[in-house]
Amino acid sequence: MQHFLGDRILRVNQHQEWLVNFYQKRNWYQLSPFVRLNFLTEEVGELSRAIRAIKIGRDHPGEPQPNAEQLRDNLTEELADVLDQLLIISSKFDIAPETLLNYSEDKLKARFKDALDEE
Repeated sequence: MQHFLGDRILRVNQHQEWLVNFYQKRNWYQLSPFVRLNFLTEEVGELSRAIRAIKIGRDHPGEPQPNAEQLRDNLTEELADVLDQLLIISSKFDIAPETLLNYSEDKLKARFKDALDEE
């Protein structure tokens, strides 16, 4: 299992590097973290819409009714867009994805230590 996780972390790090290079070539990377935060907010809104469409639907006369595969594809796309914005913001502050993952785990393990000990 550890090897699999290590491969996944490496893949996220590689994706961040690829993404930064792609953004630099498009002249998008120079935008400030404040601008990136606005883009992240926009993407979170689109993610919210995708989840709403799956969970309660959208009754909008101008929109075709997507099937389950299209709904899942849109959800995946919006999750990826949110992830990309987070990776760009973390890059701007020189924080590796692995650091984010470790920080999250360490914080939750410390905060819920008693509950984890019971499992």
